[in-house]
Amino acid sequence: MSVTGKALAATLVLCGLGAAACGGTAAGADLARTRGPVPPAAGTAAAPAADAPARPAAGAASDPTPSPAAGQSGQSGQSDKPLSGKVVVIDPGHNGQNYRHPAEINKQVNVLTQSKACDTTGTATDNGYSEAAFTWDVSQRLAKILKSRGATVKLTRDSNSGVGPCITQRAAIGNRAKADAAISVHADGASPANHGFHVIMPEKIGGPVDPVVKASRKLGLDVRNAFRRGTGLPYSTYIGKDALDYRNDLGGLNLSTVPKVFIESGNMRNSAEAAKFQQPAFRQRIALALANGLQQYLK
Repeated sequence: MSVTGKALAATLVLCGLGAAACGGTAAGADLARTRGPVPPAAGTAAAPAADAPARPAAGAASDPTPSPAAGQSGQSGQSDKPLSGKVVVIDPGHNGQNYRHPAEINKQVNVLTQSKACDTTGTATDNGYSEAAFTWDVSQRLAKILKSRGATVKLTRDSNSGVGPCITQRAAIGNRAKADAAISVHADGASPANHGFHVIMPEKIGGPVDPVVKASRKLGLDVRNAFRRGTGLPYSTYIGKDALDYRNDLGGLNLSTVPKVFIESGNMRNSAEAAKFQQPAFRQRIALALANGLQQYLK
């Protein structure tokens, strides 16, 4: 989740999700750890400043929930409503207008182990397809599948045309909902040679997340296994071990009192993965894989 663009370089700190989950510019809110700005490869168009609204590349789907292809309807193959009575909170990373409000998203918030930016802008592919648009689209698809399976679903933001909310608020939404499981959807912005997905899970910090660390690990394993099977994407080549990473600096995890993980769906700066992410059918595969992982955990 890195961000390019001179216009915001002075005020925004690139996400640097390198290991993680969620950030964009802004002191790396819930993401920055190892990455810095990644310039576009030679011969490619620069990504919009600080994740500016992107004109989706051809095939980047204007319809967030097209009719799924055969085999990707989201039906579980078990009972008609296997998730009845379950509450799932989906946190689509970033927001489409964050880049326009640097003062607001750079505001420092307490995540217990440190202070971090309220939110970040996220990264983008070299041709301008933003992480915020990607996470919103995947989350909408995921919500539709989960609802079809009987779950009650809440999202931490209601559009891709707003700002925030802060990472502390994102955690609070899951807590208030008393979610049975929560997932934060992201994609990374690392060096173009890096590829693969990883799941981020919380560590004990002597705080509110401690009682759900064990459950979050089980959730993370189920999501990882289903994501690998459903998308065919490899484990990350640059973060974690076997696509698993543990963090104690992410507000979305530290402040969660319900089982929660982050999914870094892959690297938007890697040309092969960027191309996949811009295909509606592949985003549907991602959503279905995540739904299957959540269902495996919740059953």
